[in-house]
Amino acid sequence: MRIVWGNTTLQSYNATTADEEGIISKSMDILSLRLPVDEETELRILTERDASDLYALVDQNRAYLCRWLPWVDATRSIEDELDFIRITQGHVARNDGFTCAIWHRGMIAGTIGYHPIDWISRKVEIGYMLAPQFQGKGLMTKACRVMVNYAFTVLKLTKVEVRCATDNERSCAIPERLGFTRRRTVHNGQWLNDRLIDLYVYGVYASEWEVSG
Repeated sequence: MRIVWGNTTLQSYNATTADEEGIISKSMDILSLRLPVDEETELRILTERDASDLYALVDQNRAYLCRWLPWVDATRSIEDELDFIRITQGHVARNDGFTCAIWHRGMIAGTIGYHPIDWISRKVEIGYMLAPQFQGKGLMTKACRVMVNYAFTVLKLTKVEVRCATDNERSCAIPERLGFTRRRTVHNGQWLNDRLIDLYVYGVYASEWEVSG
């Protein structure tokens, strides 16, 4: 799933200053955040300068991505990609979460990020997209692990969820590989390609998660 999260003052996620309502410190520009995934891969907050590369990735892989992601058909230009990135920046400014580009060997391979954080319940959903030419390398599993670690250790959330189409075996394999539990099935949970599809909802609690690098 794509994360649908502007030029405002961006705020950092600083666990030492987050209060019970999720008010987060402004002590660091979140745009400088880089999360290492492995020696060749890191997560960087999406910025407007990524729009051209990200659009090229989507356009090149449109036929594949359309099978699983409802936003692909509506993404028809670099300006459309810019609109998406500005939405993600707005969520950063409102302390709702952030979306990263997955950089692998100097190229954008996909995206991963948090749906707006539920600070009251201390939970969040992670969504991700990886182009097919970068699949089969374990990149998304490792990137997802980094984001779960960050949610629990830095943001101090208590639960992370992932939703996948029930017939998207590659996507479902990621939370399963990371030890998430399939909590429920949402019937007719998403409109995709002129039909309603079912979704699996996977979840893991902070108390169940073993932090690793």
